[in-house]
Amino acid sequence: MLAAVVRAFGGPEAVEIAEVAVPEPAAGQVRIKVAAGALNPVDLATRAGFFGGEGRTIGLGWDVAGTVDAVGVGAAWRVGDEVVALAPGVAEPLGAHAEYVVVAADAVAKAPASVDAVRAGTLPLNGLTAAQALDLLELEPGSSLLVTGAAGAVGGFAAQLAARGGLVVTGHARAADEELVRSLGAAHFTAEGVRPGSVDAVLDTAMLGAPALEWVRDGGVYVGAQPGRQPGSVRGVRTTAVAVSADGARLAELVRLVDEGALSLRVAETFALPDAAKAHARLAGGGVRGRLVLVP
Repeated sequence: MLAAVVRAFGGPEAVEIAEVAVPEPAAGQVRIKVAAGALNPVDLATRAGFFGGEGRTIGLGWDVAGTVDAVGVGAAWRVGDEVVALAPGVAEPLGAHAEYVVVAADAVAKAPASVDAVRAGTLPLNGLTAAQALDLLELEPGSSLLVTGAAGAVGGFAAQLAARGGLVVTGHARAADEELVRSLGAAHFTAEGVRPGSVDAVLDTAMLGAPALEWVRDGGVYVGAQPGRQPGSVRGVRTTAVAVSADGARLAELVRLVDEGALSLRVAETFALPDAAKAHARLAGGGVRGRLVLVP
């Protein structure tokens, strides 16, 4: 089969389309014939060597939408099931940007019935990151939350989920994105920031760091989107960061919200798998609203 890999770190030109063996599912795993999967900033970081693994072949891609094609012992899925899944890993020999991928059975959820595979393939990584970040905030309904990068993938999901959960959301993004951010459920919008100490919490998907921390009230909470990069605690503000993990049951909840029309999926452009390097270059160029999706 074909898969997108890197053997030497670098820019988009480092992405190779290699012929590799089709993986076999072990006990508790399923193999998915990939129909689509989004390209994300973590893939660019993997390609550039941010997570290490020099000297090895490293696969790319975390998001997958497709069809179960083989089932390991004890996996409660059937061949032919249409599914979505998160295939996490930053230094594994095979990722989801491939014609087939093997994942743990409990990382899988039934695919949304209301959208095609291209849109479904944008949900797992960013949807789960947003949901798990909101869990870390531990906010009560009515609390005020500022989401940085609210026009982006994680930020957009976070704004929708937070508003649905009864939080008063302020979206922080470029001025040109105000209409989009408000359409995602933000009650308020800012391109400059807010008064210091004026919100209960910040979900910093844009990784502004210390400036965003200043907007949180004394004793509030700051959650970053990149583990290890959150600022230190000041004024009693609890600071942490989300490290996304595969969770099929939680992913199924997000799928339900998609099918109810409560969670929107945004696609900017699709690329054939052999054009993965072009997709990397496009994402690296910035300004993308919605996800770039690779289609084997």
